[in-house]
Amino acid sequence: MGIEMYLYGASGHGKVVAEIADEIGITLKGFIDKNKAIKVCMGVPVSDILTPENEKIFVSIGNNKIRKEISQTFPKDRFVKLVHPNALISKSVRLKPGTVIMGGATVNADTQIGEHCIINTNASVDHDCIIEDFVHIAPNVALAGNVSVGEGTHIGIGACVIQGIKIGKWCTIGAGTVIIRDVEDGATVVGNPGRVIKINPKK
Repeated sequence: MGIEMYLYGASGHGKVVAEIADEIGITLKGFIDKNKAIKVCMGVPVSDILTPENEKIFVSIGNNKIRKEISQTFPKDRFVKLVHPNALISKSVRLKPGTVIMGGATVNADTQIGEHCIINTNASVDHDCIIEDFVHIAPNVALAGNVSVGEGTHIGIGACVIQGIKIGKWCTIGAGTVIIRDVEDGATVVGNPGRVIKINPKK
């Protein structure tokens, strides 16, 4: 018998995740979503009731903070990792549960990706990168080699990061931003070259 699971989050992101699960032969038993107005998503029933304790689950919510909060309510052994069959993933990549890698993404040698991350459509993550838990690498982002990205950081669509850069925890890198120097925790960075426009309080 193959893997069966529930998705927590019946949003647009959840739809993409559901299709990846189907592509790799995982049976989706249902969605969980607190929005009671949603009854069906992708032809699958939606409920606001948590799944039984023995079911596998994937948190299909794009918001990094919410994804972290929900994931912490479940034992780690309930989570699966999902990789689209059209993603190019080096055999030496280390990938933790709860993470999804979407179609067209490339992840190169000796990269480490933490729990509950999103490596979105056509993103490129080069060799020896370290991506901590709850990070979202948006579509068409390009990370050069030896880049590290701290927990909870969101790197917006089309952003570029040169080699060897360290980006802190819970940062926001704006769409199309070009990062050429290290970024401190909690920073919001925009532009080319990237400039800090805001520092969020330490968590």
